[in-house]
Amino acid sequence: MKRLLISGISILVLALILAGLAVCGTVPLNTTSVSGESVADDNVAAGNNQFAFDLYRRLATDPAHAEGNLFFSPYSIASALAITYEGARGTTADEIRAVLHLPTNETLRREGFADLNAALNSGSGNYTLRTANALWAEETHSFLPEYIETAARWYGAKATGLDFINNPGGSRETINRWVEEKTEDRIRDLLPPGSIGPLTRLVITNAIYFKGTWVEQFDPAETTEEAFRVSPNETVTVPMMHRNAVYPYTETGTLQVLEMPYAHGNETELAMLVLLPKDDNLTAAEEALDTERLARLRESLVSQNVRVSFPKFTLETEYSLPPTLAAMGMSTAFTDGADLSGMDGTRDLFITGIFHKAFVEVNEEGTEAAAATGVVAGGGVTPRFQADHPFIFLVIEKDHGTILFMGRVVNPEGP
Repeated sequence: MKRLLISGISILVLALILAGLAVCGTVPLNTTSVSGESVADDNVAAGNNQFAFDLYRRLATDPAHAEGNLFFSPYSIASALAITYEGARGTTADEIRAVLHLPTNETLRREGFADLNAALNSGSGNYTLRTANALWAEETHSFLPEYIETAARWYGAKATGLDFINNPGGSRETINRWVEEKTEDRIRDLLPPGSIGPLTRLVITNAIYFKGTWVEQFDPAETTEEAFRVSPNETVTVPMMHRNAVYPYTETGTLQVLEMPYAHGNETELAMLVLLPKDDNLTAAEEALDTERLARLRESLVSQNVRVSFPKFTLETEYSLPPTLAAMGMSTAFTDGADLSGMDGTRDLFITGIFHKAFVEVNEEGTEAAAATGVVAGGGVTPRFQADHPFIFLVIEKDHGTILFMGRVVNPEGP
């Protein structure tokens, strides 16, 4: 067999479950129908894949992340926003559906998420994989029974009442503890201070956790400190793992593709797919982030002997997603023009925050990864400030709080 070396340079890793792209053997990466038309909007898994690619490109070109590592769970984000979508109406719903590529058919959408959640929580003696959803509702606010029932039946998101009005800090701690429990303490403080306030009415959360071992584990004795090329002119020293074994592998003129399976017994197969450009530029790998191209690459994988050098690494990331998702096309949900009336029958709610955190550790034994997403719907009634009667005003210097001017208006037309 041909012996090939996978090492250094820039690596684009697609963890098929960890990043929510597919469940090997059950969810096809190819989102093209027999007729050649896209089926992304008629299939939950395919739509999630397309959302993953869209979000990756948006984050990769964001100046805040353009030069750094990225790691997120599109499945976690999509799950929380799908529950949000169930309560959206009009333009708000249309925008969320388009960005997430959700099936327009209600049955396909709901059954699709229910089936995926069941598969991810089916249990295995060879790896740990689970996901969970929850609703956290202001205890004095009336939500529509059909919305609460839909979230519980199709998404497994049971509602818990909290006192956002009088105890927003304690409510935030309760939700964050739930996230920590579901992710084996890998995701802490998902909701930052100030994200929950007296006007918060609903928080929707998703958590996903995975821990699995490689079919072909690396020998720690073979791990050595080696250079990793961050760029053509910059290197860093990292612990590099080494393994010579049979792996599914293929290559093109610009790209090497390796699949590293996790031990699964007779359960759902899981694997990490690694796209490695042959030069120092990630462009070749990023161009493969297309449902058809990635499907063709996976179809061309052939089991053969491969000499693998792969870095150990740990990533912890966090994102506040409203600006990103608004730029992707779902801007209305973050304004007072939002229509989330399917939640409570009013037009008072809008999304005040979407928070996402993710963790991944890759070592000789395998991979541990976790992610969580929180969607905060706030407002109750949007505060209205109507200064149509006497008031006092101050002009202050904000850094020190110094009052520069102070006055009282009793009659705007008077002396």
